[in-house]
Amino acid sequence: MTDIPAPEKLVGALSSGLKILRYLARSPSPVGVTRIAKDLELNASTCFNLLKTLVHERLVAFDESTKTYSVSLGLVELARGTLEKASYVRMMHPHLQELANRHNITTTLWQVSHGDRVVLVDLAESGSALRVHMNIGQRLPMYIAALGRCMAAHSGLTALEIRRKVSELRWEDGPSFESYMSEVEKVRQHGYAVDHGNYVKGVITVSSPILDSQSRPLMAVSAVGFSTQFSQISLQALCEDLRERCREATIAVSGGMVRKLWEN
Repeated sequence: MTDIPAPEKLVGALSSGLKILRYLARSPSPVGVTRIAKDLELNASTCFNLLKTLVHERLVAFDESTKTYSVSLGLVELARGTLEKASYVRMMHPHLQELANRHNITTTLWQVSHGDRVVLVDLAESGSALRVHMNIGQRLPMYIAALGRCMAAHSGLTALEIRRKVSELRWEDGPSFESYMSEVEKVRQHGYAVDHGNYVKGVITVSSPILDSQSRPLMAVSAVGFSTQFSQISLQALCEDLRERCREATIAVSGGMVRKLWEN
């Protein structure tokens, strides 16, 4: 792993607190404050105060009977986002690969990120020599292409707010806002969106959203291929196949709380 250069000024208390957490995470059994302070070369009083703070924040548990410390389940809460993301990728990858093989396209899994962006967290490719290549980790504006219509459909934003966000996007052959909103409404009805070369000329993308327990967009699956690959029948088959995978994923991710999704 590449070392991250230290900033010019470190916050000593924070660094020491993190050292304690890492130490306890590695310890096979609970440890007392004296041992922790000695092993980490910390002042005993400082170590004790840091431990009290970590206990208060539910990151460390204190056993009154043995006067020892261990990591708490509060750490899981901090890591939940990363753990969930990894579990979603594992859950969806077989579906991505099956879609790619069945429809001879590239399938991608996008995670909602900060700043109105989505990030590509997984993909699957068919064995075809003619396919669209993408890179895990790349980011896109949240409201662009087919996946953007899916995000907008479940965003809870007003038409004016969506217009403001869409007006900032760069397309090769962008749709009118009226056309965009019409397609957003179709997502609410049918559960998928199709971009016919608006974002990139000659490329068709089909997307369907994965929603959380509050029916908010959490992720989206997109299928990408060249326009010449599809007939009307094959494109419709892809749309329906993709939608059903995302319907199943939404039910799983929401814990069954979201079941009524799209009309047809």
